[in-house]
Amino acid sequence: MKVLVTGAAGFIGSHLAEKLIKRGDEVVGLDNFNDYYDPAKKRANERRLAAYPNFKMVEADVRDRPCLLTLFEAEKFDAVAHLAAMAGVRNAVKQPDLYVEVDYNGTQHLMDAARFNGVGNFVFASTSSVYGATRQIPFVESDPCDRPLQPYAAAKRAAEILGHAYHHLYQLNFTAIRFFTVYGPNGRPDMMAYLVAESVTKGVQIPLYEGGEMYRDWTFVGDITDGVAAAIDRPLGYEIINLGRGKPTLLRDFVAVIERLAGQKANVVAKPKPAADVAVTYADIGKAVELLNYDPKVSVEEGVGAFWKWYVSTEQPL
Repeated sequence: MKVLVTGAAGFIGSHLAEKLIKRGDEVVGLDNFNDYYDPAKKRANERRLAAYPNFKMVEADVRDRPCLLTLFEAEKFDAVAHLAAMAGVRNAVKQPDLYVEVDYNGTQHLMDAARFNGVGNFVFASTSSVYGATRQIPFVESDPCDRPLQPYAAAKRAAEILGHAYHHLYQLNFTAIRFFTVYGPNGRPDMMAYLVAESVTKGVQIPLYEGGEMYRDWTFVGDITDGVAAAIDRPLGYEIINLGRGKPTLLRDFVAVIERLAGQKANVVAKPKPAADVAVTYADIGKAVELLNYDPKVSVEEGVGAFWKWYVSTEQPL
């Protein structure tokens, strides 16, 4: 199978691309190497992937419609895994125009390129943020998700809805995968696991919202990419599917695991929950189990251990 992975130099994208490569797929990565965080980290991911003969990287932006149309016509992809996005819930509050341009309009350009060139399956990385402040716990895909709390979630939800229109009108197989609090090796510097690691090793002060009394459905990146790979292999018409662990953990307990591994406390300061955040994320994963044979295996203790081992050996030798 020939698969386009957008955002292939990023955290989840690089893990997914390597998984597909190792199972024998031909993978083309697409990334614009933007400076939301240090591009050197993305270049390191690119070098790791470039060592495989069945991978190549295209440096381009999903907002560049002519480039995408040319690429799809030349490459004849069997499937697309669209993970490229402007990430960061709180940053989206500051730059809503950018998030709509990339996360919504960029997705439309890709869907057009896919339908014009007969791509068999389009898998879209969405987010648990689309649920907003829902009272339906655990989060289930039938929730209307019509009250997003910030532009990132709004753009992702709009792209999900547009995917339905493209399926209805153009028969594009479109699966939206809603990610729940992904963490693991190669994690982004703005993510909680990385921030806590920086705090315990460097003394950097970080906020701990609501004193850590917030639940997150922490999901290891390897489990997430297993689910995405399964979605790539299964054209389902139009579906929205949660990918989480289905076992929420308190933020303060997640922090405590890293503190135990480091042998020292994080430098935290209690702050109230930002308006863009929710108190709980909790995935109902029944649909993923049924349609994708999804089976998340990595506990928070195991996953944080793998993250910490990577961090110490790669990011901050002790």
